Amino acid sequence: MTLKPYTHYKIYKPFGILSQFISNDTKEARKKRFLGELYPFPQDIMPVGRLDEKSEGLLLLTTDGKLSDTINRMGVEKEYYVQLDGEITKEAIALLEKGVEIGIHGKKYTTKPSKLQYLEESPILFEPDSKLRIGRHRPTSWISITITEGKYRQVRKMTAAVGFPTVRLIRVRIGNISLDKLTPGEVMPLNEIEI
Repeated sequence: MTLKPYTHYKIYKPFGILSQFISNDTKEARKKRFLGELYPFPQDIMPVGRLDEKSEGLLLLTTDGKLSDTINRMGVEKEYYVQLDGEITKEAIALLEKGVEIGIHGKKYTTKPSKLQYLEESPILFEPDSKLRIGRHRPTSWISITITEGKYRQVRKMTAAVGFPTVRLIRVRIGNISLDKLTPGEVMPLNEIEI
């Protein structure tokens, strides 16, 4: 018996699309947008980790369930460009690097240390979705943050915990795989996923 080869993709998940293919909630299914509208993916495809509906950027997909599980558990670096509400302070950056307390499923959790870089200039990105209310009330600032875990809405909760809510979040790298020049909604087949 010949084993069927696994299929892998990297995609630029656009703002407003859920990191899933279907919903068990029929009301949600009518109102929400799913990954399946981007490409004719194979039936047994699954996302490796997730990005919430309002986040965008790099998402890996695979038909290899073991690979997905391994990547999610092995502490692979995930890098994000984050636009913040307000001009972030050095003190807030130091707190984020060290780890901050956030809530996960009603329990307190202290995040692992992260790598942070203040971005002097805004990264060159695609225009934000018009639903994002960027810079309406006060100036914004940009950071690059690299984490090795992936709790639910973790980066958003971390920046809120130090007083600078996230207004835009783009994942640009998972391990050795980068977003590169993908455009929102673009799908690129990969021969393999090497993290």
